Amino acid sequence: MNVRARLSRLAVGAIALALLSVGVSPAHAADSYVPISGSGSTWSQNALDQWRKNVASNYGMTVNYSGNGSSAGRTDFINQTVDFAVSEIPFQANPQDGSPPEVPTSSYAYMPIVAGGTSLMYNLKIGGQRVTNLRLSGPVIAKIFTGAITNWNDPAIQADNPGLAMPDKTITPVIRSDGSGTSAQFTAWMAAQFPDIWTYHMTSQFPVINSTFKAQNGSLGVAGYVSQDYGEGAITYVEYSYALKSGFPVAKVLNQAGYYIEPTYQSVAVALMGATINPDLTQNLDGVYNNTDPRTYPMSSYSYMIVPTQTNKVFTTDKGKTLSKFADYMICEGQQQASALGYSPLPMNLVQAASDVITKIPGTVGGVDFNSCNNPTFKPGDSPSNNQLALAAPQPKPCDKQGPTQCVTGTGGAAQQATAGTGAGAVNDDGTSASGGGGASDGSGGTSSGAGGGGAATNAGGPVYDANGNQVSPGSSGGPAAVSAPFNLAADGWGTPQYIMLAAGVLLLLAVVLPPFLSRRLRRSGNGSKSST
Repeated sequence: MNVRARLSRLAVGAIALALLSVGVSPAHAADSYVPISGSGSTWSQNALDQWRKNVASNYGMTVNYSGNGSSAGRTDFINQTVDFAVSEIPFQANPQDGSPPEVPTSSYAYMPIVAGGTSLMYNLKIGGQRVTNLRLSGPVIAKIFTGAITNWNDPAIQADNPGLAMPDKTITPVIRSDGSGTSAQFTAWMAAQFPDIWTYHMTSQFPVINSTFKAQNGSLGVAGYVSQDYGEGAITYVEYSYALKSGFPVAKVLNQAGYYIEPTYQSVAVALMGATINPDLTQNLDGVYNNTDPRTYPMSSYSYMIVPTQTNKVFTTDKGKTLSKFADYMICEGQQQASALGYSPLPMNLVQAASDVITKIPGTVGGVDFNSCNNPTFKPGDSPSNNQLALAAPQPKPCDKQGPTQCVTGTGGAAQQATAGTGAGAVNDDGTSASGGGGASDGSGGTSSGAGGGGAATNAGGPVYDANGNQVSPGSSGGPAAVSAPFNLAADGWGTPQYIMLAAGVLLLLAVVLPPFLSRRLRRSGNGSKSST
């Protein structure tokens, strides 16, 4: 056998050894996924975008998604131009807003994917100082978004905020211009709780009540408007995740127990203990709106993925394999990141319901293994009626109770910035007075000036940046406009692409080192054979 042939055989052996050393088994290598695409909700888009990034890294899976609004997503699904849709409300057979009936063209099922709170993000200053502790009761909210309350110093708003001297400033309600599940959820809450104030029923198309209302496209659009300098005085309804990302506060909303509560992942988890699931897995939120647990955030809900249960002109069994694997990841491992993204993880009863839906997808990989699901709301052996997050949720502070006092601590993306007490009722978390000029306690014994730019600001008048280094407010010195953008968290661990890169590196090293070494050995061996003859 000549030298070249022997080198070739050795190279093949080295490649096989390298592949084994990085754990690339034939079964793993064959585990491929065809791309899928979907459209719809912007309410849940921050979570979806993070999960899509994760499965691309971990499984080499491509999931395309367009956040064009829930109404558009449902239409795309009806027209069979996408493999799945995401929406906060089901198909509307008899829309109350007068829009055409939505009639699906193939069989489908609703699958819960993530919970969260529809928050009221705002931009307000008093004497040049950013307000971060605003409180609003339900009737006041409904009157703001019907144009019945038009100024921040309205007596009803002042009554909600005894720790603030509310400014003489026009309110700018910022609403969605597109068909939106967020609009539907918000208007459903107002219609159910305050029908004498909100008389428009539930609607995906929010009406422009008067010229002070500003309509913007998508969740990024409404959050972006509020977070800019010209947005001072503005308030919008948007998923809590967008307020966190923008670095701006959200209003604490009065619940049935008489406490003003922020839409944290824990307050949403508590609220949804009062939700009931309809037979088709859509949500009945009457028990959430009227939940008497003092930890409840009343505008809590969850989002659905609409999945096909039969193949159609775009959806195949190969796509079903991808979609079912992605769905399994979302409702189990993906929920670990929900709270960091501004959402609340799905409880066990909804994961069980979602698992049943996964088994109905053509080409499915099967339902969830609950012993390895890794969802933070339950552990193996738990009852579906329990929620680990709800059990551990803290009680509200006494100063969050409706009455003559008001906590000064910040909320949402401005949680670290307390508001200087401008009213007699301003108190620290420990109940000590925080009213008066020189700054208010942040609840930990320090003080905060409450001045300057956006939520996380510590320097008066300067630009403000969020935790990811993105500018969210230019401050008084001007500069680029504020932006609101989806979250990006670090990907989870090593996936197939990383192992393939490692294998390639090992092979490259072997290709450089082995040939010269083996060539010398073989030449020596050949010379030895010649001398012996």
